[in-house]
Amino acid sequence: MSKFKTWKELEKELNFTPEEDEEMKLELDIIKTLIEVRKNTNLTQRELSEKTGIKQPSIAKIESLAHSPQTSTLIKLLYPMGYTLKIVPLGTNKK
Repeated sequence: MSKFKTWKELEKELNFTPEEDEEMKLELDIIKTLIEVRKNTNLTQRELSEKTGIKQPSIAKIESLAHSPQTSTLIKLLYPMGYTLKIVPLGTNKK
């Protein structure tokens, strides 16, 4: 009988570089924040779609992590809610 692997076991086998690992974490953080901002501004996906011109199914795919958005798409989604993206220095606790 085959044994299912944990994410940690699979992650170790995939041998992600620190940069790849950071990229995945960053994308997850950005999308989580996008969802939080949308909900805090009391917008549905459909309403955000109407404000941005980005189709609601595309927003749903981004929010469900089924699609990786381009930077320009993120800015289009965030801007009407009063947010944007910003580059900041890494904290001192980063490798």
